[in-house]
Amino acid sequence: MDQKPDICQLNREELQSAISLMGEPKFRAGQVYEWLHLRGAREFSQMSNLPQKLRERLDDEYRITYMEPAEIYISKIDGTRKYVFALYDGNAIEAVLMRYKHGNSVCISSQVGCRMGCRFCASTLDGCVRNLTAAEMLAEVYRISEDTGERVSNIVMMGSGEPMDNYDEVCRFLHMITDGNGLHISARNITVSTCGIPDRIRALAKEGLPVTLALSLHAASQEKREEIMPVAKTWHIREVLGACRYYYERTGRRLSFEYSVVKGVNDTAENALQLAELLKREGLSGTGRHKGGREGVCHVNLIPVNPIEERDYESPDRRTVEDFQHILTENGINATIRREMGRDISSACGQLRRKYASKS
Repeated sequence: MDQKPDICQLNREELQSAISLMGEPKFRAGQVYEWLHLRGAREFSQMSNLPQKLRERLDDEYRITYMEPAEIYISKIDGTRKYVFALYDGNAIEAVLMRYKHGNSVCISSQVGCRMGCRFCASTLDGCVRNLTAAEMLAEVYRISEDTGERVSNIVMMGSGEPMDNYDEVCRFLHMITDGNGLHISARNITVSTCGIPDRIRALAKEGLPVTLALSLHAASQEKREEIMPVAKTWHIREVLGACRYYYERTGRRLSFEYSVVKGVNDTAENALQLAELLKREGLSGTGRHKGGREGVCHVNLIPVNPIEERDYESPDRRTVEDFQHILTENGINATIRREMGRDISSACGQLRRKYASKS
């Protein structure tokens, strides 16, 4: 690997400093930033409006993170596109493009693998290999936009990895992707998913980034949550929900609770009632209001589990999930059933990365 520092890691202010130290005028930093974050430059030689000597010096002192898709899968069902990106160190990550009426949404990874241990997720089967850098996360978005020729309007950090376990790089990514000099994606169009690391949730609330926080809840009791998510043994469900409540109070952003519905595990009417009671008891029921006046402190996203070969979890039938949703809404909890996208291309987190690794 080229050991030179990655210029794509530098935010605009840091880049201005670096360019100034080279004795160049400040406006050159704006030109470089545009080439990197808007025009998709792979090499400094492409930066045609920079002096030749500056391009050569940049090439001597820095490298540019650029990812080529190793594999692309396109769903015949709904056109969802799944990308496997091979990294410089031989690892691989995956990202997904989903097209909706409201725009293109990209689900990106924040780590190579994951150490949270959720039993329904393929990402965690081999543990966490390493964190991704902000530049690598940016590259996921940039390369997908370049491949399709279409703007990305929404980002979901629900791919491989636990974003709050890579807090500093994730926050750097969020600040850069929302920067008005870059892609300038609205923070309100970005969702950060977490298994629930309370101190990091509270820290994120203070970042000045009004992103949507999505908590992987998956159960209404501490015991059941520990069974599904071993990481729950570290942080009690009430501590996690307390941090979520703080996030809502600090940002005014409606919370999203992800609930993977697993046949025979957490899909009963009793489970639904327990969930509604828990959210009400913790002051997180769907009957509150945003600071902006819109209804709902939280929203429950019901996700019929996407089975993986290595686990015995099965998806319940549609009627069971609909009944679960009905119980929640009858008890004042906003709830929807996630539309399943790309099931025919192994779109559950981590499945394609592991298949690619097994062939390499």
